[in-house]
Amino acid sequence: MALQNQDRTSAIDPNSGFCSDSGTFRSLRPQAPLPPETTPLSVADYVFSHLRASPPHPSTAALIDSATGRRILYPDFLRRVETLAASLQTTLGISAGDSAFVLSPNSIHIPILFYSLLSLGVVISPSNPASSDSEISRQIQLCKPVVAFATLETAPKIPSLRYGVVLLDSPEFESMMTNRIGEFRRVKVRQSDTATILYSSGTTGRVKGVELTHRNWISVFAGVYAVHGQSKAAATSPAVALCAVPYFHVYGFGYCTRVLALGEILVTMGKGRFDLRRLLRTVEELRVSHLAVAPPVLVAIAKDISVMDGCDLSSLEVVGCGGAPLRRSVIEQLRKRLPNVQLAQAYGLTESTGRVFGTVGLKESLVEGATGKLMPNFQAKIVDIETGANLPPSMPGELYLKGPFIMKGYVDDKKATTEILDSDGWLKTGDLCYINNEGYLFIVDRLKELIKCKGYQVAPAELEHLLQSRLDITDAAVVPYPDEEAGQVPMAFVVKRTGSVVHESQIMDFIAKRVAPYKKIRKLKFIDAIPKNAQGKVLRRELIKLALSNPVSKL
Repeated sequence: MALQNQDRTSAIDPNSGFCSDSGTFRSLRPQAPLPPETTPLSVADYVFSHLRASPPHPSTAALIDSATGRRILYPDFLRRVETLAASLQTTLGISAGDSAFVLSPNSIHIPILFYSLLSLGVVISPSNPASSDSEISRQIQLCKPVVAFATLETAPKIPSLRYGVVLLDSPEFESMMTNRIGEFRRVKVRQSDTATILYSSGTTGRVKGVELTHRNWISVFAGVYAVHGQSKAAATSPAVALCAVPYFHVYGFGYCTRVLALGEILVTMGKGRFDLRRLLRTVEELRVSHLAVAPPVLVAIAKDISVMDGCDLSSLEVVGCGGAPLRRSVIEQLRKRLPNVQLAQAYGLTESTGRVFGTVGLKESLVEGATGKLMPNFQAKIVDIETGANLPPSMPGELYLKGPFIMKGYVDDKKATTEILDSDGWLKTGDLCYINNEGYLFIVDRLKELIKCKGYQVAPAELEHLLQSRLDITDAAVVPYPDEEAGQVPMAFVVKRTGSVVHESQIMDFIAKRVAPYKKIRKLKFIDAIPKNAQGKVLRRELIKLALSNPVSKL
């Protein structure tokens, strides 16, 4: 594939992917061929064409419900997708361009629903079932759905819609997937049409609806096929993948649809309060080989020395983690506890349709502190936050991204869209990062979360890593605290290990001996738990409010 902007091949470093002519980084992974943009094609049809070309064995389960043991084999999965699509056309009159709101915990039905709606050209907008009424109201205002898919428990949260609410846990929905009513009428879907509206976390402002097109998702799967093709020949049986990440998040949505696109086995945990021991028992009972989790799960596995007692995890080959960075201390503990398991970290955003950098294979997963290499068809650049100049390898700056994965924009918010997408199509991530001489990404911190102390920039992540390296601390977060002389000073919130008698002054002295004077923690407060969202990201706004409302120790 010809490189964009006609960069000379000789100008691209074969180790880092850095192009000295343009000052950008190119993916060194196998390029993923994409269909012509003008070809009408839904992401569902793109995936099913691959499954038809390389079909899983008919006895392979597409879906397994870990709670009930129910299995849906691939031939039945494909029939259910088409039968449900025909039912939605016939009984509801739903059509391409309509929007569907999905409010449900993970279940065996959700992937079938997703692929059915995608094949119809219906925009999918999934939401957290724990969302408040006001949050749901805001999301419905953005996605403008004509129908909702919910459970008996979540349905009361949804206002009146044109086609009402379809209950996913009802006999009627089961009938819609199994009893064909009329023939499925093929729909013409343009790749530029919106496929999903997913919601940004809202931790840095009002929640936004992220429009991702069929082309965006086709690009994701094309990259998956390109990378997976290298290792597929060595596989003797399909991977058994357990997704413990919410399907409404870009990570969970991408993971559950990707597993099925590869003809692998997707295990769903089902509803109910998350239980780590139950998760590990499921890995043992179903011989799970690939596990997708959010960072809090891995932190719990690393910190709780008894949680794995009696569990046979010998089937586990890869643990994928995304949504928030893992601390190095946690990674070190995990490698001791799971020495034969590849820890596959990834970096991505909802606005980039998920994974942009990722670790592929054991060698990449062992690079200390890295979040993998650039995925196929992506470009990246590191931009100096003061001058705007493109930076070479190992120099930190803001990470910019470009490629066919980048979102269409924010729904009904041109101002926010133009602020994050420049005129050349580069997405400004707001993350301070660097890419080293081997092409690995290292995340320093969020630009908005940098603490400005006496004119210096302090990265909370650096201090948090030091805090979490202490055995008497189970979790920690650092936020800016206003100071008349310095402007801002670092303030730490610390969760002590049960039984620990460590004092504030001991922790402050510990940090002071390891950092420059301007990085020292000046205030500290012990707390029962660090507030985080479902993906494990620290809710710093809540901590800042708490800091300003309570007296704390000061040094």
